[in-house]
Amino acid sequence: MVSAGHSQLTGNDLVMSEGGNEVLIEIMQVGNAVKVIAVDPKTGLEVSIVGSPSMSEEMLKRNAVKKLTYMLEKQGSGGA
Repeated sequence: MVSAGHSQLTGNDLVMSEGGNEVLIEIMQVGNAVKVIAVDPKTGLEVSIVGSPSMSEEMLKRNAVKKLTYMLEKQGSGGA
């Protein structure tokens, strides 16, 4: 169920990380929450976060990219 005010919080996108690498983003409404999946196309590493529908799309994307960057650094890939 997507509220009328947050119908933009679904779909796919391609964003750039702080390091200048591409990150694939998928956003979907899941009940009373929004799930954001971020994928590094170079390594195939995928992470997800769950946020409130009241958060801005930009904030949700930023948090997902930050988590992906953290996981890549943790693995030593340093990708996104």
